[in-house]
Parts: sequence; structure tokens; C-alpha cells
Amino acid sequence: MTTETQTASRRRASFHNLTVAEVRRLTDDAIEVTFGVPADLAGQYDYLPGQYVALRTTLPDEDGEPHEVRRSYSICAEPRSFEDGSSEIRVAIKKDLGGLFSTWANAELKAGDVLDVMSPQGAFISRHGKDGSPVQHNVMNSMNHPEELAGEPGNFVAIAAGSGITPVIAIARTLLAANPETTFDLVYANKAAMDVMFLEELADLKDKYPTRLALHHVLSREQRIAPLMTGRIDSEKLQALLSSAIHAEDVDEWFLCGPFELVQLCRDTLAARGVEPEHVRFELFTTGRPDRPEGNAGRPVVEDESQDTYKITFTLDGLTGDVASPTHARESILNAALRVRPDVPFACAGGVCGTCRAKLITGTVTMDENYALEQDELDKGYVLTCQSHPTSEEVTVDFDV
Repeated sequence: MTTETQTASRRRASFHNLTVAEVRRLTDDAIEVTFGVPADLAGQYDYLPGQYVALRTTLPDEDGEPHEVRRSYSICAEPRSFEDGSSEIRVAIKKDLGGLFSTWANAELKAGDVLDVMSPQGAFISRHGKDGSPVQHNVMNSMNHPEELAGEPGNFVAIAAGSGITPVIAIARTLLAANPETTFDLVYANKAAMDVMFLEELADLKDKYPTRLALHHVLSREQRIAPLMTGRIDSEKLQALLSSAIHAEDVDEWFLCGPFELVQLCRDTLAARGVEPEHVRFELFTTGRPDRPEGNAGRPVVEDESQDTYKITFTLDGLTGDVASPTHARESILNAALRVRPDVPFACAGGVCGTCRAKLITGTVTMDENYALEQDELDKGYVLTCQSHPTSEEVTVDFDV
């Protein structure tokens, strides 16, 4: 049951049908996909460099039955708009071992296909703009109005691995274009040269900013001339990189993107060196845990009237609904909400992306994992509903604030 409320809404994640304009091969296992955004939807797809979109489609499962699949991918290009008011979204999709969506996309996706694309989300963005605001760079506007670039001069470092380069290349392009005094160090780890995504684009960026962009390719399975650039990035190698290749003491903002182990190693190492957490931005593509809600409906839960339940109340798009959640099921707030409201926003369901963020209004919860919310959001009462489980008889959350 739902009722109208007078809740002020922020723009939340919503899906729209977008047509694939181009599919470009990056490596043997990765593609860049460009979606055309018509003028009437352009406002729904404004984004900041570093943000991501979720893609949704229906694919056959192991039994050949149609099954909804959604995956999140970072936007790999800085914002671009055109004279007719339209725009575009570009993402890179690397094939993961056993990855249903990524394998299908690399083999089958083509220009003219239509997918559900979620409006951009995410907080993996630079906050080194004027007055601490996010740095924005619209390619078309900047050609005619360079004074509109909102960037303060700064020194930035990014450490990325594999497909972690996807948001980082958009951030690097934006920051370097935003101020002629900005410098950017990029450490990019891959297994071999053939695995390097955006190799030509990175080389072009280096040619464009030869004195301000330092590019460090680290290959774990290929011998490079410099021993420091050969082998896996472990604690010893990271310390060496920070002590010699990078001027770690002068960095205004750090960007970390890749697998959990590397990102956590970098965070721990930077913290030990005295780097304040508010200067470190990080994003994970996965935690290595596959647990997700079942499609748009939530995993099934058996309700037994003889057993105790939690009452979960949630507000979404000004509508308030509630659902009873059996205490024995230990289902997440997201899973419970999806059972009665299939348009509740989520993407990864692993505590990584933050799409399912909501504010805890009443009651108490325990949150299993959090790789998306920053401390100031936690202090304000926000939770990741995909990871939050009720610990009080009644819980109320609001997706609209």
C-alpha cells in the first residue's frame, strides 16, 4: 500500500531506453560502448567525470529462462554536448571470467541495439574545484568559454588497475584541461601490454600535456626496462613508487580504482603516511562477493504469520510504502522493498556503487559492508539499503532525501 507524501525529491537513479551508437574494440577482452542521448533526455544524463551508469537487459540464465541482468560501468569520457542539444554516454566493458553481461556485451552488442541505461550516479569525483565544489568540464562549452572551467591548480595522483582506468581517464582529462598549472601522475597496472585499455588515448593525453602528465605503466607479467615498473604492485613496490616515482607529499587529491585488494593496500599505505582520508577518493568495481537481489523483485522470502517480523517503511518518489520482513530471513532493506516496489533503485547490490543509498529516519540497522558512503554521509544518517538489516522492530528509510 502506498500513499502520497510531500517529500522534496532529489534526482534519483532512473532507467531510460538508449540506443547504442557505436561499439569500439579496445583490447581482445574490452570494448567501448557509446550511447546516444536525445535532446529531451540530455538533462537526465548530465554527469561529472568519474561517475557511472548501470546497464540493464534481459539474458537467458543457465536454464535458458529470461533473466534480468544489470551491471554498473564507469563513464570513460568527459561530458560532451552537441549543437542540437543531444549528448552521449561512453562506457568501457571488460569481459570478466564467467561474467554473464560482460561476456555477452563483448560478443554480441552492436550499434543499433537498445539497452536500459540508468541516469549517472556516483561520488568518485574530484572536489578540487572552486570553493571545494566538484570539478566540471563540458567539452563544447569550454571551447567557446574557457573561463567556465571550474578547476583550481593542483597536484593529483591516480592508481588504477585493469578496467579501473575507465573513470580515471575521464577525471585526468578534465583536471588537466581545467587549469594550466595542474599536474597529474597516473600509475596504471596491468598484466601485459595487450591488456592496457585506452593505450592510444593515454599516449595522446601524454603528448598533449608532456610536462604535466606523468604516466607509469606497471606490468605484472611482462619485463619492462625499469624494474620498478615490472611485477605485481605489492606493499614493497607501492612504497617504492611513492618514494621515487611520485611526489607523494605534494598531492592535493588521490584517486584509487581497481580490485579490492589493491585499493585497500593503497588506502592503508596512504593512511600510514599521514594522508588525510578526505583527500583520498576510491572506487571498487567489485568486492568479490556475488550476492545480489534476484532481478527487480528481490530474492524470495517465506513469510510465516506465526513468526516475528520487522516493519520496514520506505519513501520513494513521494510515495510511502511498508513491508513486513521475517526476522529469521535477515533480508536487506533493499530486498524487502523490492518485493513490493520493483522500481527501488539499485545497481551492484554489493555495497560498492551507492545507488541504493537512503536516509535512516527512524529505527536502527546494521550495515554489513560500505565501500560507497563517505563519513559525512554516515554522520547524516545515510545507509546502503542493500547492506542494511533491521535491528529494531520498525525501521523507516527515505530514498528521496
